[in-house]
Amino acid sequence: MEEFNSLKRVKYALNHKEADRIPFDLGGALVAGINIKALSRFKSYLGMDTSLEVWDEITQIGKISDDFIDKLKIDIKNVSPSPPLNKGLAENLGKSGNYYWLIDEFGIKYRMPSSSGHYYDICESPLSYARSVSDIENYPWPDPLDPGRFRGLKEKAEKVVKIDKKACFLERMSAGMWENAAWMTGYEKFFIDMLTNGKLIHAIMDKFLEIKMKYWERALEEAGKNVLIVSTADDLGSKESLLVSLDLYKRMIWPYHKKLFQFIRKKAKTDVYIFFHCDGAIKEAIPLLIEAGIDILNPIQVNCKGMDTRKLKKEFGSNLTFWGGSCDNNILSFGKPGDVIDETKRRIEDLAPGGGFIFAPIHIIQSSVPPQNLEAWWETLQQYGIYN
Repeated sequence: MEEFNSLKRVKYALNHKEADRIPFDLGGALVAGINIKALSRFKSYLGMDTSLEVWDEITQIGKISDDFIDKLKIDIKNVSPSPPLNKGLAENLGKSGNYYWLIDEFGIKYRMPSSSGHYYDICESPLSYARSVSDIENYPWPDPLDPGRFRGLKEKAEKVVKIDKKACFLERMSAGMWENAAWMTGYEKFFIDMLTNGKLIHAIMDKFLEIKMKYWERALEEAGKNVLIVSTADDLGSKESLLVSLDLYKRMIWPYHKKLFQFIRKKAKTDVYIFFHCDGAIKEAIPLLIEAGIDILNPIQVNCKGMDTRKLKKEFGSNLTFWGGSCDNNILSFGKPGDVIDETKRRIEDLAPGGGFIFAPIHIIQSSVPPQNLEAWWETLQQYGIYN
């Protein structure tokens, strides 16, 4: 029987082949992480050390430790940029009133309830005033080439591959281009400007594409041939449909995705797989995303319109690896362990045949998920995730 380590197992899946078992991710991709409160409860339930640190402040994701990776047999490890030396606009404002407040390096202001908060929400968009291209050009954008971002990146990537024998997931420096641009102006303004002020939208998108390209060129240079998966993202959908018409997306946003994916492939030191995180009911956009160059689709939000795992696998399984889709969020959060088992088994049956599937949560595991459900979810993978 052929022997597999995590790296080989993931490569098999990405090449649409069946290994010994389905590869598993929890926290290899930032967007497949777990809320720090849920992680603490789960580690306590498993009898593990519960001392934790926050990995991402805004989303309140807990950092995944090596002992947790080993215990749960996680196959992917994250390699992320470090904080920049020049913080720019970023500032942790601490607690004021009933909230914790912070500003990110793009100048977006967030808040989280101090008594019962689970993560930060946007409360102020710094380009809500923008009307002209000069407003975009004169804004104090963060420096994607700040040397602090790349401290230790090469060494971390080498350790993941050569010592840990895991699949190296190279993380992005910020959210997706379109969603981040919309956060800068506010969604309502951004969508209206897509119809009425195209020059402004293209100026913002050009700036984000420039930032992304500069970051990826340097990050791919540092990580070298150890990179297997490159993290990209943009949320295109709501629960019922795309956020804008497919035609409008194709005309105004899709070209930026295509340019970025082509640039990443050009600058990578080896063949890489482009991971694209995209929430919502996005089935009608999938052919365009494949044409743009994605290899992996995440998170497969199964409780959204048209996101049926069996149909998606049949229609797109030869072109895409599905990363996520393992259990409906609502069932994982609010169902009983038996419900979680039934749901998880169904998704494995839909997505696992022929490879092309990384078992992972549908986006971040929220703080409401009980440890008993996480145990049922994971144990179902152990029982039904074996390839014969």
